[in-house]
Amino acid sequence: MHMKTKIKTKILFIAGSIVLLAGVFALGIYIGYAHRPSVTRVSSVIDKDVPVGVTADFEPFWKVWNLIDQKHPGADAITAQERVYGAIKGLVGSLNDPYSVYFPPQDSKDFHDTINGSFEGIGMEVGIKDKVLTVIAPLKDTPAERAGIKAGDKVLKIDATSTNDMSVDAAVDLIRGVAGTTVKLTIFRDGEKAPREISIVREVIDIPTLDSSLRADGTYYIALYNFSASSASLMQDALRKFSASGSKNLIIDLRGNPGGYLDSAVDMASFFLPEGETVVTEDFGANGTPRVYKSKGYGLLDLKNIKVAILVDKGSASASEILAGALSEHGVAPLIGETTYGKGSVQEVMDITDNTTLKLTIAKWLTPNGISISKKGLDPTIPVTVSDTDIANHTDPVLNRAVLYFKTGK
Repeated sequence: MHMKTKIKTKILFIAGSIVLLAGVFALGIYIGYAHRPSVTRVSSVIDKDVPVGVTADFEPFWKVWNLIDQKHPGADAITAQERVYGAIKGLVGSLNDPYSVYFPPQDSKDFHDTINGSFEGIGMEVGIKDKVLTVIAPLKDTPAERAGIKAGDKVLKIDATSTNDMSVDAAVDLIRGVAGTTVKLTIFRDGEKAPREISIVREVIDIPTLDSSLRADGTYYIALYNFSASSASLMQDALRKFSASGSKNLIIDLRGNPGGYLDSAVDMASFFLPEGETVVTEDFGANGTPRVYKSKGYGLLDLKNIKVAILVDKGSASASEILAGALSEHGVAPLIGETTYGKGSVQEVMDITDNTTLKLTIAKWLTPNGISISKKGLDPTIPVTVSDTDIANHTDPVLNRAVLYFKTGK
């Protein structure tokens, strides 16, 4: 072989080797790039410090993120921040706690609008009972009450949307709406064979607080509809009127009262209990030391010379159960009616950003005897059921039984 030919062949071999190596190198780059950690495919992630002590594999998260970008036809319509909001909702949802909820911007605004005053809707409190969306109570003089909604009704559909696996706040969003519009609820009521549909016209809802009066039979009657910021002062005024009336028998009606502020319940219990008596305990589990709320001993009533009865039903929840449990277990008053709802957890509302909010369960409530309200509610001292016939005839066997208790002492 000629020397020039040998040299040429050698150069071609080297060039071929370089091309081959370049191809292998490029293939390696491609394979490495294709199999790089999914998070590196995201252009920018801010505030990604991992909490101390947390070990978690986020590779599946980023894989799903990128597969959405690559394959979902509607991916462009959802911003990256909206995906993060959705992910946080899923994170909170993993607690399997219907009272812990993350609110993105619009939901956060709606939530704060609701708790800060009147709102448009049908006027009923709902919760999750045995994994089913359930009416805690219709509020007094609201479209829900006038339409015949009852505590304990199971809400199966809101318009055409099934409530299966729906959160409380998602349900509230669907039920709430502009005054004058109609929402159709498909409900199932215990004792009935089939669901029923109820159409309700929304109104502006102003939540009532308290009514009081001296009955013709000499019994003083106080109906408390919620535990708002003003409830304790209104209760104080009502109790002063009771004292001035000369009546020795007091009924406090907590039926259909879905609760409210803890401080209001503690203040109301303080009208009846001596200073230092336990009203309720917040049990934080492993996250902190229990906090005991004690009576402030306002000494408003002379309990030695009066009798008190508390009326409850399955619509009595939360702060209602705190007040009822404290007065019952300290021997101030029997509970007359039905077993209460059983909503005994504490939620804290926290601003996560300027326009997003987290409502998180942080503790459970225990009665003075250490009973968890959440497990099954409070059983009445004197059980009384209300029949459809009672309702049709506008009779109130629970109230009547309280009057009998005052006469017989049992």
